[in-house]
Amino acid sequence: MERLWNRNYIKVMTANFSLFFAFYLLTPLLPLYLYDTFGASKDLIGLVLSGYTITALLVRPFSGYVVDSFPRKQVLLIAFGLFAVFFAGYLAASSLLLFTIVRTLHGGPFGAATVANSTVAIDVLPSSRRNEGIGYYGLSNNLAMATSPSFAIAIYTQTHSFQLLFWLALLIATFGFIVNSTVTIEARQTMNNRRALSMDRFFLKRGWLIGFNMVFFGFCFGVLSNYLAIYGRQVMGITGGTGTWFMLCAVGLMLSRLQGGKALRQGRLTHNASEGMVISLIGYTLFVAFPNSIGYYGSALLIGLGNGHLWPAFQNMMISMAHHNERGTANSTILISWDVGMGLGILAGGIIAEHFGYTAAFWTVAAVNLTGVALYFVRSRQFYLDNAIERN
Repeated sequence: MERLWNRNYIKVMTANFSLFFAFYLLTPLLPLYLYDTFGASKDLIGLVLSGYTITALLVRPFSGYVVDSFPRKQVLLIAFGLFAVFFAGYLAASSLLLFTIVRTLHGGPFGAATVANSTVAIDVLPSSRRNEGIGYYGLSNNLAMATSPSFAIAIYTQTHSFQLLFWLALLIATFGFIVNSTVTIEARQTMNNRRALSMDRFFLKRGWLIGFNMVFFGFCFGVLSNYLAIYGRQVMGITGGTGTWFMLCAVGLMLSRLQGGKALRQGRLTHNASEGMVISLIGYTLFVAFPNSIGYYGSALLIGLGNGHLWPAFQNMMISMAHHNERGTANSTILISWDVGMGLGILAGGIIAEHFGYTAAFWTVAAVNLTGVALYFVRSRQFYLDNAIERN
């Protein structure tokens, strides 16, 4: 059996951890920074911070095209380098307008770097271990999500210095850039740039139903992750439990790699996807049906475990439906689908909660998740089996 943990794969995973650690280092404290430093209102804070996500979403389709059309290491280093440099912009931004511009533009290299880094990870994996390797690759995101916010809050509690956090994010991202600069990638065929531009240069049309199905699951996590804290406080009387919820979710994500690694290694993608969807559905239903500590924290572990099975399975299915020189496009397509679902969930969740309450919003989440599961078993599973170019 070919070696999974080769030197280049470890480097790319380390760089990915650095990228997401730097990202999550600022995420929980930026609202407080905008309020304390610039006196921004709640509505304005949301508007300022949403620009990052919108820009990342807009850039992703073009990122897949660029990654497939030009040498991937060069694209990766440019995107990762810009991602690191933008942290210096936070240090220099002396007004809310300047900060808004920097934050909004920062989403571009983040979107490009995540696509490029995950595509390079696929390139350096042996083909016989790709399914398993992508599953473990996602673990670096999960570890960053589990540790970085707590680390940031601890640093801020001791120093009350946002500038120190900006410097730390800059240094950690720069470290990731340096690590990636030492990665060796074999020469490969690039996409023919002389071919007329069409939608499939930016979105893998061959995998459209898999992407559409992923929108349902992104919707659910978008609602939950954004309205979790206020629901816990107003409906369940739980204060300060958000950090614990996300930590348990991350534990579930990491456990999924141990539980589902063998199935991924054997190429049983539909098995992993099916198992993950059912576990997630139980978690989302438990969350809203049992408004107590057991339902609240138990759902975190189940949703993390379910998404941990679901994500690498769907990502591998999308990649299996792409040619070798379309892997960047395949990666950007699955990320776009998740982002679209997240965005729709944030918007719809707020509207439903405003008119019918948070309990109704989370019952909607359970219903949407059930719809996504039904779509998979009725159509998406067979769609993948019929259209996959390569299957292990």
